[in-house]
Amino acid sequence: MKTIDLAPGDPRLLSDLLPVLLELRPHLTPETFTEVYEEGHPVGLRFSAAYDDEGVCVGAAGWRVVVNTSTLRMLFVDDLVTAGHARSTGVGAHLLGYLQDRGREAGAHKLVLDSGTQRTRAHQFYLRERMEIAAFHFQKDL
Repeated sequence: MKTIDLAPGDPRLLSDLLPVLLELRPHLTPETFTEVYEEGHPVGLRFSAAYDDEGVCVGAAGWRVVVNTSTLRMLFVDDLVTAGHARSTGVGAHLLGYLQDRGREAGAHKLVLDSGTQRTRAHQFYLRERMEIAAFHFQKDL
């Protein structure tokens, strides 16, 4: 398996990564995804795509390095998804390992992600990967 970072404007964002990302974020359109990445990239947003040995994108991760007072420096994962046909084949573990390496390279002390309360299979995976539930995430519509 090979994982690469895709810069804004890379055609593989729409042809390879977006179809996988839509499994987690069905509200996205090619236009909104492009807009989000173009606006987010200058402030650290990155997307990485995992490809299997046949060159098919089987995983996607959206992430950024964040500096704040609670963790000092962390790699925050906005999106982590394995294509439905490739689940339970090691893609998620591979992507988490890749992101951990990227976080270490950036001097991060933690890898952090949020996961919707309904995603119990994902939670089981994160716990198997030795992640801990460290906080509650609260939100309010504006």
